[in-house]
Amino acid sequence: MLSDRRILVTGLTGQIGHPIAEFLARDNEVWGVARYSAEGSRERAEAIDVRPHVADLADGDLGDLPDDFTHLVHFAAWQGRDLDHDRAIRANAEATGLLMAHCRNAEAALIASTNSVYRAHEDPWHPYVETDPLGDPTAPHSPTYGISKVSQEAVARTMARVLDLPTTIARINASYGPNGGLPAYHGDWVAAGEPVWLRGPGPNPYSPIHEDDLAAQVAPLLDAAATPATVVNWCGDEVVAAEDWVALFGEHLGVEPRPTYYDLPGSQPGSAADPTKRRSLTGPCTVDWREGMLATLDARRDRDPIPSRPS
Repeated sequence: MLSDRRILVTGLTGQIGHPIAEFLARDNEVWGVARYSAEGSRERAEAIDVRPHVADLADGDLGDLPDDFTHLVHFAAWQGRDLDHDRAIRANAEATGLLMAHCRNAEAALIASTNSVYRAHEDPWHPYVETDPLGDPTAPHSPTYGISKVSQEAVARTMARVLDLPTTIARINASYGPNGGLPAYHGDWVAAGEPVWLRGPGPNPYSPIHEDDLAAQVAPLLDAAATPATVVNWCGDEVVAAEDWVALFGEHLGVEPRPTYYDLPGSQPGSAADPTKRRSLTGPCTVDWREGMLATLDARRDRDPIPSRPS
């Protein structure tokens, strides 16, 4: 576990950044960089004992942000719906390099990437391993996301070597929890009686990982940071088809789900990942997918819904 450290976390207003910053802030001094443009977002960060710092990472101006952090945990990402590759690369790749340069004296950096960097495999059940070919799969919610995250990894790997900054690049796969994530949004749609959009023709396997496991694994992933950078799938231990968790939500709620398939040329037909390397670094996950998803569904129904995005 990390304690009595000074940690910079980016993307505090995002789905993953907030719960992980809350976890880290229990025993550390945590600063959170984000734009804080949404009403109440700054206050939400302060409520979990995080020191908010307003900055737009894409423009490279971090203002008077300190540079003596012991650790960098970088979750901020831009996911636009249009074909603005220049903006995507500036926000996801260039910003990562500038941020690592600012934190060059840190003990370690954890850079969040995505399973969407892998070249699409024809077998939907193929569990991507870290050495599989990279490509430019079309992410359903953001057509420039995959290529910009491949670019981010290249920048992070280069900066790790140039700065001699031990780095872990972690490719996240279907993270979820009460703060959001693909399974959480699917649960929202089932509860609302709306169509649940899935990539055709199916099935849609993933390796979902709960936010509690993500938080618990930050420290060992930082411990695994190296130069050249360590690359690892940040995924759950179980492969689960989205069709199965949608059915679970329907059974729990007593409603008939409405899975609806669409065709997206160039997308990954499946998105499962091999957890072997991650397990060697962090040990096994602790949250069973059924228990985690039902708890997530119930938690989100008990409070105002968080805006969701398409799968």
